[in-house]
Amino acid sequence: MHRDFTWQKRAILTVLGLFLAADIGLAIYSWELSSSPHTPQKEFDEQAIKLGVLKNDIKSAQFIKDNMPHTRDDCQKFEQSLPAESTGSSSITGELDEVAKKAGLQIVTLTESHKEIPNRGMAEVIIEATVSGDYGSVVRFVNGLQRSQRFYVLDGLQLGTDAQGQAATGPIRVGVHIRTYLREGA
Repeated sequence: MHRDFTWQKRAILTVLGLFLAADIGLAIYSWELSSSPHTPQKEFDEQAIKLGVLKNDIKSAQFIKDNMPHTRDDCQKFEQSLPAESTGSSSITGELDEVAKKAGLQIVTLTESHKEIPNRGMAEVIIEATVSGDYGSVVRFVNGLQRSQRFYVLDGLQLGTDAQGQAATGPIRVGVHIRTYLREGA
């Protein structure tokens, strides 16, 4: 019997050792799980939103890339539609006079300066003008510039009063700052 008891004791100690080893193994596994990065649902949602934004950016970039030849063609058509620099200055002055006359304005002063745009084959024309008339005619003048076949950029208007008429109903003077473009050469 004594032998059976020793053998039983050894079997029990072996089973306890196995349980202890399994317990230590599970404790190590549990510790590794708890120390690994755990991402809550809110973080997943934020990352999903960022992913959606990035996918949309990629889609937009692909659309731009696909349409670049068409855009380049449109730019070349626009540049070719600009009048030549050799005849453009006189046509600009003539057109501004015509628009002012239709609007009921008088152009008091008009100055132009040209600035070459490197590597584009274009020149920028900066126009500083002072016009005189009533408010309605100024609005019609600006509207005429917007509806013109030529491309004008109205950079600003500067309001003043006519030196002769200080009355509230008298004509006003408006400084007009305009840019347009011409093709170089030809």
